Amino acid sequence: MSPSREILWLLRVIVALGVQSVVFICFLAQLRSSYSPQEKKPAQVHILILSSWRSGSSFTGQLFSQHPDVFYLMEPAWHVWTAMYRNRAKALQMAARDLIRSVFLCDMSVFDAYMSTQRNKSDLFQWEASRALCSPPACDHFQRNHIISKTACKTLCGKYPFSKVEEACKTYSHTVIKEVRFFDLTVLYPLLIDPSLNLKIIHLVRDPRAVFHSREKTLTALMYDSNIVVGPQNNQGERGPYNVMQEICKSHIRIYTEGSQALLSFLKGRYMLVRYEDIVSDPLAKAAQIYKFAELHFTPKLQVWVYNITHGKGLGTQAFDIGSRDAVNVSQAWRKNLPFQKIAKLQNVCKDAMDLLGYRLVMSEEEQKDMALNLLFTQSLLPSDTEN
Repeated sequence: MSPSREILWLLRVIVALGVQSVVFICFLAQLRSSYSPQEKKPAQVHILILSSWRSGSSFTGQLFSQHPDVFYLMEPAWHVWTAMYRNRAKALQMAARDLIRSVFLCDMSVFDAYMSTQRNKSDLFQWEASRALCSPPACDHFQRNHIISKTACKTLCGKYPFSKVEEACKTYSHTVIKEVRFFDLTVLYPLLIDPSLNLKIIHLVRDPRAVFHSREKTLTALMYDSNIVVGPQNNQGERGPYNVMQEICKSHIRIYTEGSQALLSFLKGRYMLVRYEDIVSDPLAKAAQIYKFAELHFTPKLQVWVYNITHGKGLGTQAFDIGSRDAVNVSQAWRKNLPFQKIAKLQNVCKDAMDLLGYRLVMSEEEQKDMALNLLFTQSLLPSDTEN
């Protein structure tokens, strides 16, 4: 073969191989696009309500619990703290995180580490606060679209096996957990980027002065948790309650700051700050906003329930129960009953959190008692709930 013909033949071979390579690459690309897993959100929506004790979180939790599309649990990490009570709060956060991840995935075997294997549904902390555990398939005495009270549920639905918890969880489109045992958001970042979860965070805060006033009525009930938060030595004497509040206020600063990180793409649209006072001042509007964030329909039946539960009379009689009461008066009770000396001390330890979250300081007893003086900065002055 002459050199010119050999060169021509080589060129033809190179061109042919090039065409085949292009075709093969295109085939692989098409094959990959056909078979590679698509980045879709899980079908189920997961909502974590982050708050602290006596901050209106039980009421906010019931906004979700009473929704017929929601499987709700109230503070399942209580079991972690009870089983590992010798540790401090920060050391328990990862164990609590792993537990709530399993709950979000409806894997209730995670409780084997913290509860007896021979257990009923009623062994779960605050199980009766969950409408989902008071209706089929967890209980046959009520329908899923019923508004169910804790008392009625506890009376009729307690003697069902624990396996009903997991069975019920798998039948709902939304799983909602309310927790008071996380003190920063970074420990939850792995859940926010977990492809098996579709997690959103609702950060519920309340005026620290109202929280302090409410905690004074329940010091004995909260003693166990307070010891874990600050240590028994820092939870003694007159200074003890202020030490606990200082840590709670610091945690709200951390969570809010970490949740508002605009540079973290996985937080976009997944963090919402909610002030309890904004809920009680306009319950229907705020509930609608919360439901929209959670991708839930605000049914007419729920609208009636929300109105009735926030427009009752009186301040309520049971500290940890949800009943019809005058929600606005409840939120303002500290202004009438808490001595100004205590308010001044509390403001001293929580000032940074109050400034950040939009709570105005009172500088005298006259300002405290002046109910015409609005102590809330308008919500428009705070960063948007859903933009981050």
